[in-house]
Amino acid sequence: MAKKSYKTVWFCSECGGESPKWEGRCPHCGQWNTLVEETVPAKGGAGTMPFSRKGSASSKGRVMKVSDIEVSDEPRLRMPSAELNRVLGGGLVPGSLVLVGGEPGIGKSTLVLQNILSIRSRKILYVSGEESPQQIKMRADRIGRPGDNCYLVTETSLENVFDHIRELEPGLVVIDSIQTIASSDLESSAGSVSQVRECAVRLLQYAKENNVPVFIIGHINKEGSIAGPKVLEHIVDAVLQFEGDSQHMYRLLRSIKNRFGSTSEIGIYEMCQRGLREVTDPSELLMNTVSQSLSGVSVGVTLEGMRSFLVEVQALVSTAAYGTPQRSVTGFDQRRMNMLLAVLEKRAGFKLASKDVFLNIAGGFKVNDPAMDLAVVCAILSSSLDMPIAQGVCMAGEIGLSGEIRSVSRLEQRISESEKLGMEAIILPKGNLKGVDISRFKIAVKEVSKVEEAFRILFTGR
Repeated sequence: MAKKSYKTVWFCSECGGESPKWEGRCPHCGQWNTLVEETVPAKGGAGTMPFSRKGSASSKGRVMKVSDIEVSDEPRLRMPSAELNRVLGGGLVPGSLVLVGGEPGIGKSTLVLQNILSIRSRKILYVSGEESPQQIKMRADRIGRPGDNCYLVTETSLENVFDHIRELEPGLVVIDSIQTIASSDLESSAGSVSQVRECAVRLLQYAKENNVPVFIIGHINKEGSIAGPKVLEHIVDAVLQFEGDSQHMYRLLRSIKNRFGSTSEIGIYEMCQRGLREVTDPSELLMNTVSQSLSGVSVGVTLEGMRSFLVEVQALVSTAAYGTPQRSVTGFDQRRMNMLLAVLEKRAGFKLASKDVFLNIAGGFKVNDPAMDLAVVCAILSSSLDMPIAQGVCMAGEIGLSGEIRSVSRLEQRISESEKLGMEAIILPKGNLKGVDISRFKIAVKEVSKVEEAFRILFTGR
């Protein structure tokens, strides 16, 4: 009797772990209800390996001492977008595998396409498994890029993709998207855990062996994380998250993982008629100078990576119409806002327990910098007292549970950015200016140690 060539196994959609039978909880990562059934070759079925122009895939690596390894700075491929270069850590590293994820319609394909169409130094192969050549051509015409070195193929078979790569020998490959590519060596459908993992591993091997960078575009699930097994993010060299509200024009490109650079950098884009436009000075876009004369508006100085910019914080405090007051937050951590409200109630004596509080970071921006605490509480108090904060005043400071203003990092950069945008005064934590020469700045620097001192400066002028 012939032996079966396929078997049924269960894969975890979170970690990619394999189990012989279904279990309610994954034995590898501990997540519940994540095992999905798939059919794979009986012998493990890694399948045929892709070709190599520079050696055999089965050749053994040479054991070396760490001290004997020679390190040289490899020339990076500078992308046409300066924002993308910043997030990548200075450019695209040869032989790297970069994953770009984001919501449907956010602009992932547009971001990659408008960059590769402007590259003249090498041939580029764009593999599309979702759109027809006519659709991509229409997007390229809208972007307004010629793309003389860019070659397009619509393909969903991994083996056929490698055939095209062998024929063209490109210097850069784009896969749009990884969830649509499938290998004939696996019986499961495209987008399954085993297919995504297998295709990513083969693309990584091709990139490393041939020193060719590869962009792969990935979908995200309803929880907001990249679809497919978590092992997909472990396989690639860099994970870029393209986020923002598709109903608004601003987009943020964040680096979640980067083996060749920092993960604290962000790139800011604006969606326009002709594609994505780089925002070199985000402070002017994230501030509305008209609303600064209204109550409930303050300006905070925040940091994202190596960049500092000013963000407008808007708050609305009103008497609760129902028994339980509402707490609504957009662009800021709701739990942290509840903590700040408790500090105002306990330490500063402001009664906000029976009032609705609505907080919004202007421009659809999300901030995680603790230095925004002072701007948040000042906007809330400004709305509660119905007293506007004077124009030209910005602030930065973390608030502790005892109501003290704690130190923040990179003060000189924050002061310089505030002065560049025409701010007249900046409120900073007391004692945070040690070693900082403020005489070279024209902006007035005011130091505070407690929340009450900041309120007195803003609302009484003392």
